[in-house]
Amino acid sequence: MLAGQLGNNGTLTGVDIARHRLAACRTMLQKYGLGNSCRLFVADGTCFDLLPITQRTGSKDIMPSTNETVSEVFGEWCSRKTRRQKKREGRLQKEGDKIELLFYGNGSGVVGLTKNQLLANCSMLQRNHSADHYDKVLVDAECTHDGSLKHICKYEQWGWETLERRLLDPERMASITKLQLQLLTNGFRLLKTGGTLVYSTCSLTYDQNEGVLDKFLNLHYNAELVEITECNRAGWPCEDGKLPHTLRFNPSRSRTSGLFIAKIHKCQ
Repeated sequence: MLAGQLGNNGTLTGVDIARHRLAACRTMLQKYGLGNSCRLFVADGTCFDLLPITQRTGSKDIMPSTNETVSEVFGEWCSRKTRRQKKREGRLQKEGDKIELLFYGNGSGVVGLTKNQLLANCSMLQRNHSADHYDKVLVDAECTHDGSLKHICKYEQWGWETLERRLLDPERMASITKLQLQLLTNGFRLLKTGGTLVYSTCSLTYDQNEGVLDKFLNLHYNAELVEITECNRAGWPCEDGKLPHTLRFNPSRSRTSGLFIAKIHKCQ
């Protein structure tokens, strides 16, 4: 897990528009005791713009709103919510709050901030402080899951008409690839200059992988595909994709579900 690799060297921000998926991630972090430096936001990844909390964007620099009370300050995380907290979260969901902080570790920089102070990080994008952006970004994009053997087997129950509708319908494919490009574009926007972004899907179709990357690279002169050196060093059972430095895990060779991976460097 990323949180396990992170250790005490920085913080980790997770974003997903699906609350149930993020709740499962929260459960895993708590189960294995890896959530101390993590923040999980229920939000739209195509427009999410909260930057990491740094010394420049900490509580000392951002004054709380006069409308905020002491009860609205984030205290140490507790999985058991008070009745007041549950009512407040329910109200925010009904109001359609764009960003919900579903989980935060006590070492993630959130403790002691109010929500307005936390959201004030958004303005940093307008100030163009690239050094305050993320060092690394992973865009594990929504896809048709056609490379996932476990997922494909489910169509025996769902019916092969469902497979045709979800995987072969041109309108759905256009919608998926548009979303993937938007997720990739926003992830790159949040990345600092000199940073690294990894784009991955569990699809084996060209359109959702090399096709999306080709469109992205044509729009971003400062994006460069780079070699994944760990591949040769660790002897990964994969093959080259149709763009330089991209990798594909084919089930027939890797004995795993299908996977596509690309590594992008953000140049000056």
